Amino acid sequence: MSNVLTMKVSRARVHGGAKEPVKDWVAFSEGSGPVRAVAYVERELPPGGIPAYLAARGSGARSFVLWADDNRRERVATLVTLSAAGGVATFQVLGAHGEPIGTLVREKALRGRGLRTRWTVTQPGGLDAVGFKGRIVWWCLWWLSLPLQVLILVFTVLDSSPGNEGGVARGPRRIRWRAGGEVPMEFRSRGSKLHVHAPGLDWRLAAALVVLLRTFAAGPWDARKQ
Repeated sequence: MSNVLTMKVSRARVHGGAKEPVKDWVAFSEGSGPVRAVAYVERELPPGGIPAYLAARGSGARSFVLWADDNRRERVATLVTLSAAGGVATFQVLGAHGEPIGTLVREKALRGRGLRTRWTVTQPGGLDAVGFKGRIVWWCLWWLSLPLQVLILVFTVLDSSPGNEGGVARGPRRIRWRAGGEVPMEFRSRGSKLHVHAPGLDWRLAAALVVLLRTFAAGPWDARKQ
């Protein structure tokens, strides 16, 4: 039986810089058990505020906090960027007292060590797993269909009839991590859920991973301008 984590992104926005309760959160369930909130997610802004965060974000940098409650009374974990350049970004997940929980490395497709985006998850004294975004066969089919998708997108833009919705299909997003011949976890595109099969994986590291994955998805939650 595996644990399942997913990030719930609120449509609400904070206006005027008010310190409102945190609205984005991580849902956790054990197998088919009930879903509960285990962390509330918020960007950790640098001295320059949101403009500085967004500027650094363009190079692949990310920084956020996992709170135990929506009023920020207790910090569960923090993700910080150790380095981000050339399409390769290394992130560290820290515990409530600054202790290292694990490391996450994202190597962008064609910029790292392969044709697909590579994700490496490392937990000190334990897990060291590598996963690739999408399967080769699905990427081949997606690239072959891209010219047709572009034509559909052009006709969609030209045709403004009510109810006409179209666009380019998303590329494959499923990720299966492997370590020692096993699959300790996998990210499934349907529902954007992270399934954790390895019992020894720290749930805080898994929570930080599923939140980080959502920052590199379409409509990233951390790219808000307010």
